[in-house]
Amino acid sequence: MLSRYLPSLRARRTAATAAVAACVCVGVGLLFLLFAGGREADFAQARVTDAWNLVVPLIRQGPLPPVLPRGEVEAIQVLDARGRVVASTPELAGRPPIATFRADARNVRTTRVLCPPRGLEGCMTVTSYKVYQQQGVWLLYVAIPEVPWYGATADLLLVVGASLVVTAMMTAWSFRDLTKAMAPVNAIRAELGEITLTALDRRIPVPADYQEIRLLAETVNDTLDRLESAYTRLRRFTADASHELRTPITAMRTHLEGALLHPRDTDWLETTHAVLAGVDLLQATAADLLTLTRLDARPLLCRDPTDLHRLVKAELNRRTHRNKIVEDLAESACVECDRLRITRLLGNLLDNAERHATSRITVSVRVEGASAILEVADDGAGIPAEHREVVFDRFARLDTARNRDAGGTGLGLAIAREIAEAHGGTLTVEDSEQGARFVLRLPACDACPSVRTG
Repeated sequence: MLSRYLPSLRARRTAATAAVAACVCVGVGLLFLLFAGGREADFAQARVTDAWNLVVPLIRQGPLPPVLPRGEVEAIQVLDARGRVVASTPELAGRPPIATFRADARNVRTTRVLCPPRGLEGCMTVTSYKVYQQQGVWLLYVAIPEVPWYGATADLLLVVGASLVVTAMMTAWSFRDLTKAMAPVNAIRAELGEITLTALDRRIPVPADYQEIRLLAETVNDTLDRLESAYTRLRRFTADASHELRTPITAMRTHLEGALLHPRDTDWLETTHAVLAGVDLLQATAADLLTLTRLDARPLLCRDPTDLHRLVKAELNRRTHRNKIVEDLAESACVECDRLRITRLLGNLLDNAERHATSRITVSVRVEGASAILEVADDGAGIPAEHREVVFDRFARLDTARNRDAGGTGLGLAIAREIAEAHGGTLTVEDSEQGARFVLRLPACDACPSVRTG
């Protein structure tokens, strides 16, 4: 496919140059033929003039022989004042006039092309001269073969031959250059045909020549880098998801098998609660996986101007909290967002803070320049600087100090960051005097509804 649709620009320029050269060659050939035709026409007219100079003195001085020398013209006829043929070249001896036209009263000479003249063959240029005598006006007809626009046949053959030679040379040069240009493209195509999921580490060759193909090869290699990275993440994510789903399933199976082995000694209410907790975790993990899948597809968001202050306030009032909530909310911070998804983002941050806070969670909203900022901070153990990006990985696990919670799916922060990026914003972990501080930045907007809480 590449070799068919992506020839190098240099090769295209070569082909264009060859085409232009061929057109120039044809144009020059046409001009040469026009020049040759004009030259041949001048020579023909000169022969007609020579015939006139030869015959007219004979008419005026006499005697006029009945058979005239042919000279360099095809045929000559002389008609007297009564229209009788009185002299002609040998091929017209005893034949009627080859033409009947004559020049008008204001001219002495006129020319026409007859196909053919009477008594002759082929198209010929016939010139009629008026010769004034005492008996009246005599006519002199001089016939020569019609001169084609291209002049002599030899000129035409010369131009055609030269054009063919030049065109063949330019075609051969273009073919050689195109073949050379397509060699790296064919190598790229062959290498791409051998790259499979088991060989994503392979890369296509980058040619040293042809800048356009080199840029193409580099772009394809960059795409393969991203594809390999994405596939690696997908495999790791699949393995992690399998592990995370296997853990509650194993726990539930253990509870159920233990209950079946010792049915009389089993606290069935406790067993039911334990299995139900595992089901809840499975359900939460499956829901988070589905949410991530939808976010990965970059769905269209239903964005509406929303007061971030009111949205956060409504969510805090709706939830119950184990820890003290400290609110530091600005009067207004307007953003264009999908309120349901931003509410989900805030809920994930609050859930994370609830799991790791010691006693207090601080939630703040403010506007800085063109950004609306939401912060959720806890007073827990905090996150080391080297792990501040790792926590946003799917199923990320840090040390046990940050992994106290048994109800988390390991996907909440990953979902939160995906939602932030889908809105054109960022979600990061920044420095804090104590605990972890998550900072969401979204583009602020001007207009905001007066009453709307999401």
